[in-house]
Amino acid sequence: MGLNQTPSGERVHIGFFGLMNAGKSSLINALIGQELSLVSPVPGTTADPVRKAMELLPMGPVVLIDTAGIDDVGFLGEMRADRAKKVLDETDIAVLVTEAGRDLLLAEQALVDLFRERKLPYLIVKNKTDLAKTESSEAPGTISVSALTGEGIQSLKEALGAFTRESNEKKHKLITDLLNPGDLTVLVIPIDESAPKGRLILPQQQVMRELLDAHLPFITCQPEELPQILQLCKVQPRLIITDSQKFGTVKDLVPTSILLTSFSILFARYKGSLSMLAKGAAELKNLRNGDPVLISEGCTHHRQCNDIGSVKLPGWIERFSQAKPFFTYSSGHGFPDNLKDFRMIVHCGGCMLNEAEMQNRLNNAAKAGVPIVNYGIAIAYMNGILERSLEPFPDILAEIQ
Repeated sequence: MGLNQTPSGERVHIGFFGLMNAGKSSLINALIGQELSLVSPVPGTTADPVRKAMELLPMGPVVLIDTAGIDDVGFLGEMRADRAKKVLDETDIAVLVTEAGRDLLLAEQALVDLFRERKLPYLIVKNKTDLAKTESSEAPGTISVSALTGEGIQSLKEALGAFTRESNEKKHKLITDLLNPGDLTVLVIPIDESAPKGRLILPQQQVMRELLDAHLPFITCQPEELPQILQLCKVQPRLIITDSQKFGTVKDLVPTSILLTSFSILFARYKGSLSMLAKGAAELKNLRNGDPVLISEGCTHHRQCNDIGSVKLPGWIERFSQAKPFFTYSSGHGFPDNLKDFRMIVHCGGCMLNEAEMQNRLNNAAKAGVPIVNYGIAIAYMNGILERSLEPFPDILAEIQ
């Protein structure tokens, strides 16, 4: 991702669904004016979901997702169809692509029912108007287009743009609603073997950008520099935000008169999951030998020798619980469907996931009755400072006390 690109987790995700050969790939290509997806008259050309992050007017920054036909046949076809439906977990706006000149088939109507069940905003797009010989009944929210001739494409863009603006208006604040004009924030960012070379991780970037946009001052330092920074400040900082891995060090350096939290905890609130994740932390003390624990990351990255997810966290959990759980790992979109097999889930901050996908993971954990906590909250709990790290959020703190 380029330095000036909107992160994938902050983009509106638009999923295109339908039967094989309904023209989903052709429609997306016409929408963006380039060949994103392979187009062929052969049914089942699109196999795995294809994602494209881009700026598309009047929508702005979006992720367009092309999926396989839900009527794909055979063993592989069923797997492709299942993957297409799983895309709904990350979808903010759904587009059902069907054919002009006919009413919806049963499988297509089932998709519409699924959109409604999930409370997803959706559009029905009747493609191939250039081939239609008869008129069909059109429900509200239906747009007729031809991917071949371009007819109706601008109307589709405008309809999606209206949905996108509504979605963007609902965006939460990451940090600035916790501060007053003139409040000083200190960001504690360790640069060690786990820090990416030449750049900052996404949560750090987003916090800085939001503070800059709000004209709020901040200072950035490494953990060992924090005491000097606090001495130099003429005004006491309102809030200190640390990398979760350094909670153990930073907690002893920050006076109780200064609010303290972590980037990971901020993201849990931003994704609408802080209350549930904070409640899940208590399960860490109840782990026993052999208990199956899922450690899940929303992104895929090269794991280093001292990786937090696969090395540090398992070690910290074992020392804290005085037990040897059985750890299983997942990354990217590979979150397991069957969560009942696990005693608990420890999830990353979710900065690379959009809110829809994070909320679906939480909902699936709740349905399975499996406690879930994120990295930062787990580390704060194991360091005995979870309540202190939640002081910036008194409503959440009241829920868990």
